[in-house]
Amino acid sequence: MNAPPPSILPEPFNRLHSWAHVQPWLSRFTLMNRLLLAMAFIPTGLVKATGQRFTQLPVDNPVGFFFEAMYQTGPFWYFIGLCQIVAAVFLLIPATATLGAVFLLPIAFSIVLITWGIGFGGTVYVTAVMLLSAIYLVCWDADKIYAAGVKLFAKREGPKLLEGATVIEKSAWITGGMVGIGLLLTTRGFIPTSLRVELFFVGVVAFLVVIASWIHLAVKGTRQARSTAADS
Repeated sequence: MNAPPPSILPEPFNRLHSWAHVQPWLSRFTLMNRLLLAMAFIPTGLVKATGQRFTQLPVDNPVGFFFEAMYQTGPFWYFIGLCQIVAAVFLLIPATATLGAVFLLPIAFSIVLITWGIGFGGTVYVTAVMLLSAIYLVCWDADKIYAAGVKLFAKREGPKLLEGATVIEKSAWITGGMVGIGLLLTTRGFIPTSLRVELFFVGVVAFLVVIASWIHLAVKGTRQARSTAADS
């Protein structure tokens, strides 16, 4: 039997993942899952990407009403189909199979919620199996995904977004962001609309502080550049 490949996964997932990757039957099971998911998503994705309706059920049926509403969105309907096709094709290419599994996971999850929510009969069980298949493929490539995540979120040296900012400027950014969210929350009733004027006033003050900080930094940078040029 082949030696287990090295893995960077934390224990106890490391040993289980390494064991699974040296099992020939699991390798073939993985290939079968990729093929079946690709066969499931490419045709349905083509239906949407080519502008066709997904079902002929009437709009007085909850399922027919839902898919007709999505069909009428136009560009969004095409986009859904394109995403399904791209994710399925990625699954068929060894170099992009991991990316395909990552793309298909949220797609499969959303389909389960849709079929469950609109009462799509026994189809929900079929979509649940598809979701389990996508989860399995993500687990199969967990080492690659984990390594990509570690690299993506690794601490990098470089300029910070608010490098050199004063406490006043940082406070203005935080205040402005919170005020913006607060104003949007008033439109949905989460914050009383009577507070809009006060929130708007605070937001204007925070905005002016940020603008003043930008101007100060620009002037300071120009002076430093001139000083450096004069010294040279």
